[in-house]
Amino acid sequence: MSIGMLAVFAFIPILAALVLMVGLRMGAMKAMPLAWLSCAAIAILVWNLPWHYVLALSLNGVVSAVGVLIIVFGALLILHTLQASGGMETIQYGMQGISRDMRVQAIIVGYMYGAFIEGAAGFGTPAALAAPLLLSLGFPPMAAAVICLAFNSFPVTFGAVGTPILLGFGNAIGGIGKEVAAAGVLDGVKANFTSLDQLLAYTGQSASLMHAPMAFILPIFMLGFITRYFGPNRKWSDGFGAWKFCIFAAVAFVVPYLILALFVGPETPSLVGSLVGLGIIVTGAKAGFCMPKEVWTFGDYNKWDKSWTGDISFAVKEVKPHMSQLQAWMPYILIGLILVVTRINGLGLKGWLNTNGVVAFKGILGYTNVNDQLNLLYLPGTVPFMLVAILTIWLHKLPVGKAAAAWKDTAVKMKAATISLIASVALVKIFQGSGITEAIGSANAGLADAAAAGLPSMPMAMAKTMADILGNSWPMFAAYVGGLGAFITGSNTVSDMLFGLFQWDMAGMLGMSREIILGAQAAGGAMGNMICVHNIVAVCTVVGLLNREGEILKKTFWPFLLYGVVVGITCFILLSVGTGHFSF
Repeated sequence: MSIGMLAVFAFIPILAALVLMVGLRMGAMKAMPLAWLSCAAIAILVWNLPWHYVLALSLNGVVSAVGVLIIVFGALLILHTLQASGGMETIQYGMQGISRDMRVQAIIVGYMYGAFIEGAAGFGTPAALAAPLLLSLGFPPMAAAVICLAFNSFPVTFGAVGTPILLGFGNAIGGIGKEVAAAGVLDGVKANFTSLDQLLAYTGQSASLMHAPMAFILPIFMLGFITRYFGPNRKWSDGFGAWKFCIFAAVAFVVPYLILALFVGPETPSLVGSLVGLGIIVTGAKAGFCMPKEVWTFGDYNKWDKSWTGDISFAVKEVKPHMSQLQAWMPYILIGLILVVTRINGLGLKGWLNTNGVVAFKGILGYTNVNDQLNLLYLPGTVPFMLVAILTIWLHKLPVGKAAAAWKDTAVKMKAATISLIASVALVKIFQGSGITEAIGSANAGLADAAAAGLPSMPMAMAKTMADILGNSWPMFAAYVGGLGAFITGSNTVSDMLFGLFQWDMAGMLGMSREIILGAQAAGGAMGNMICVHNIVAVCTVVGLLNREGEILKKTFWPFLLYGVVVGITCFILLSVGTGHFSF
């Protein structure tokens, strides 16, 4: 069978997910198991893999998915705990009254506060939290939804404490990365990395450099976009009038963001960068620094276009403080501090957490090449998320009954994520394990026939076909593939799992830096949050725009398109310079 036909078969599970979730509007909880089933069938019927080997790979996916789910649980638990204690309402209260200019409010809430929630929780929570807050400040629901979705992009690669990089790529290319690091060579040339951790760190560095230009461009563009389509005068220039504050906010965020991404690791750039940036721009706004000369608003509600509003009243929601701002923010401050001290090698805590609380799964179903492990203490869902959630009971004087309810609510909301993530990661593991070498075949009974067939893995088949079609222009398309993955699955993490090995193989086919191409994939998966159906439905629900998802998608498509162009150009620049990482 030709490589082209193999690529077509390999693409069928992805196409199935796309048709089911976008075309038929089926939820990921139902669609992803069906996509996994199609992938398993193709692996058995086309790649000649034994059914029990496919089952072993799927069980490997279950183990890996548990690691992701622990992080999701911990992130949501912190959020629900703060909602129960009144801490979240106190934070929202602090956001109100900083400035009457709605362009400034959009930057503080949509850009910086959204980035903070993404860094701490991720998984669709930023837009769902920030958009209602903008609604309470008097924004039209459609404008609030669009701006929060668009801004939920540049921080996403490092969202939920680096999960897309660490577990997304860790699952997609983890085994290969370890083998290359151990051998010290890559395609016959000395490898740029000496461990999987270093490869993932380099990938995060590349992604941060690709996001950085859009962290400056996007706020200016989106303010102009919002004033053009939702402003009283319908002028781009009204939004551009706040360009100084946009640049101020971008510098406040990007400087710590890049420092952490380049010198610490992928866990903290969005979380700490936005936390630092939020403090700086709120202080600056109160002092009048870089503020627009004239106050801009959306004008009289009675003159708004009916398409801007939905089922929820535009009236400003009254919120009140339940504690001091410092007390409300303290759980997130603790999370940031704990993450930093547990991710720096020289402090010793990283090594201790990584070597204790490890649950290993070796030779699943007897296949020596199917292994996995859970580093329970090192997973951010455990330390710091669950640890800080427990400490918050004392910090916020939260009644035990309310704390228990927060844990219960979190567990209940994990159902859909659990099913869809397990199916998604199981699919990815079949993708990853579909390429059988003679060495693997001889070591495991039942794989000899698959090894003898000499078929490339599913991602390799797609990569070879795409390399023949697009060649050296691939850097301009790499980010859009990541965006497609997020559009389909609703997750940057799952997009990296789904296409990580494909991007790895594409870079190898074209002789390009794998760290840089993976960085483009990571950036693309982040920008895909603007258009992913899951996020759009979530934000429509909280601002009263259900069944208006198509209108929002038409608007967020344009910043998505712009983002991909800028990432593609930056990717080309990094490839021409020859590095996307810093070895410190």
